[in-house]
Amino acid sequence: MKVDLTGALNSMLQKTIKEYRAADECGDTRSARAKALECAGLLEQIAQSSPGQREIYMKRAQEWRVIAGQVEARGSGKVVESAGTGENEFLTYAESLIATTPVRWGDIGGLENTKRLMMETIVIAGLNKPDSIKPWKGILLFGPPGTGKTLLAAAAAGSLNATFFDLKADRVLSKYFGESSKLVSGLYAAARVHSPSIVFVDEFDALSQSRGGDTSEATRKLLSTLLTELDGLQDKKSGQLLLTLAATNTPWDLDPAVLSRFPRRIYVTLPDSEACYEILKIHTKDLDRSSLDLDALGARCVENLYSGRDIQNLCQQAIWHMIREENTNLHHLAELPFDELKERSLNVRGLRGGDFDDAFGKIRSPITRSDLQRYDEWMEKFGE
Repeated sequence: MKVDLTGALNSMLQKTIKEYRAADECGDTRSARAKALECAGLLEQIAQSSPGQREIYMKRAQEWRVIAGQVEARGSGKVVESAGTGENEFLTYAESLIATTPVRWGDIGGLENTKRLMMETIVIAGLNKPDSIKPWKGILLFGPPGTGKTLLAAAAAGSLNATFFDLKADRVLSKYFGESSKLVSGLYAAARVHSPSIVFVDEFDALSQSRGGDTSEATRKLLSTLLTELDGLQDKKSGQLLLTLAATNTPWDLDPAVLSRFPRRIYVTLPDSEACYEILKIHTKDLDRSSLDLDALGARCVENLYSGRDIQNLCQQAIWHMIREENTNLHHLAELPFDELKERSLNVRGLRGGDFDDAFGKIRSPITRSDLQRYDEWMEKFGE
């Protein structure tokens, strides 16, 4: 029986790419060249195990050999054509965005309807189906900050064992401003190579804000490239799964042309009392909470307009209140060597209502009821 080694080889490839980038950024040309050649070798091995995508992987292997030659030339002081922000660098940077995600759907408290909508979308994209049934090209997740949009994207990739590209829009604009459209092309090229892939673009509005008179040429070019890539997704005949998940806290800022590429728009709301209960359980699971009324705490979270992130911070504050009460001289231990600290244990007790009373006084939601009304109105007009 033939053994599929592509998963292990891809893991090794991502590790080696990160090692290459680290060596290249600190000027260690010898190590960078060695790692580039190692990437080429791994891609050639993957090509042998993936007959349907052999040409794609062999092309990437050749590109890494070119990178190795460029690194060697830089180290010897030679002039390197297309050095700096050339195509290879954009592909390399795109592959460095691959993140390992252990998150599964069950790790997310609440958001049951949102999770169901996303599960349906992803399952349909992967199943064999008639030509008339078209999968969604992407999903737009919108809602207040801290509601779990990133966790949802990570769970989608983790549950599928898909390659997860985690892109922060602000980093693209700051690192590659003026050439960020090339990075977008490199990102989707890498995602096709590593299919099945999920591309998650956080702060999506930074990449695709409504076009106005003061929009720069670079931003317009980036937007045009993004639209082209989104239009080219989900080529059914390729057998690839490539899904784009975009997250935004300000959906009303999105360019209409981009919005039309995301017909599935899912509102990730603040958690209700049942969801708050589940989130409280997740973030206190290793501690004795027998004296807590989690239902009452959940109701207070809803009243305070807490997001999932706010509830996580609330639990952390409550736990720290308990720790300070049980370890009054904790700061004195900072003078001890680390090895000695490892021989000692933290004093803990069960969590109490007073711990959370203290925490509620410190955690305040940045969301207002007028903010929620604006999300609801946008949802009524454009969401589902």
